[in-house]
Amino acid sequence: MPPPQTILDFERPVLEIEEMIEDLETFSAGTNQDCSDELRRLRARREEMLKQAYRRLTPWQTVLVARHLDRPTTSDYVGELFTDLTEVKGDKVFADDPAILTAFARFEGRKVFLIAHRKGKNTPERLKYNFGCAHPEGYRKAARKMRLAEKFNLPLVTLINTPGAYPGIEAEERGQAQAIAESIQTMVRLRTPIVSIVIGEGGSGGALAIGVADRLLMMQFSYLSVISPEGCSAILFKSAAHAEQAADALRLTAPELLRLGICDEVIPEPVGGAHRGPPEAVAAVRDALRSHMGEVCRLKVDALVEMRYDRLRRIGEYRAAGAPGG
Repeated sequence: MPPPQTILDFERPVLEIEEMIEDLETFSAGTNQDCSDELRRLRARREEMLKQAYRRLTPWQTVLVARHLDRPTTSDYVGELFTDLTEVKGDKVFADDPAILTAFARFEGRKVFLIAHRKGKNTPERLKYNFGCAHPEGYRKAARKMRLAEKFNLPLVTLINTPGAYPGIEAEERGQAQAIAESIQTMVRLRTPIVSIVIGEGGSGGALAIGVADRLLMMQFSYLSVISPEGCSAILFKSAAHAEQAADALRLTAPELLRLGICDEVIPEPVGGAHRGPPEAVAAVRDALRSHMGEVCRLKVDALVEMRYDRLRRIGEYRAAGAPGG
């Protein structure tokens, strides 16, 4: 397991161990000396340090992990999980937005329809996909393709990974808020099973627009929030400098959202996060998707839509202290 190209501050103690491992491996290969015992000890120490570091992540550190540049993106999951991919483009109004992928596909032989945010894995791709920030035409495209999935009785799978919808002037001029609202409305009423997975960032309406589902799953170190920590800080404190404090208040981590009943499963990540073990992360997503897809596809459509509506209505319920059952 080579060290990631991007090192987060709380990972720096581990980096020293990884450099020692790399040096010792190079030395062993160059001198034909057996260093296996020492390498085994260093690797065990590295794994324990990673476990300790990731066991006590703050919400803000979780956000940083979700944004990690080496973290698996949509292309990693799509390439391994889906076959017979046939992309369909365009919103029939303005243009095609490459930041959102819409495609017919198969998952383990089952025909599905896939909608996913695309961030890109290098600078040219990130610029092409606008860093995962979709324009209104992206969400209009998604809504049109959702209805196509319904027409052909195809289960819908969505992969969420966006800091939020693009907030530029041109996006607002073309009806960003309306496009997001219509996508949400479409998903609420859609008469086909929906499974959504947050694989990285789940920022604001940009995430919610393709995240109204029968099952909402989250990777262990992903996040989902009504607003980014920086955006929340800018509104409350007129500066992004308090993003860490905002992250604490937003309750945006996967375990917290599972506790609140907003997500249905936290998908475990490899020791040290998905960026340290992409194949293991992909395998975990495969297992979770297989399980939940099987469950929702066995339900009758009328019951499915009613359960989805009831699920959404329950979000945000609370009882005041001192009240019956409170």
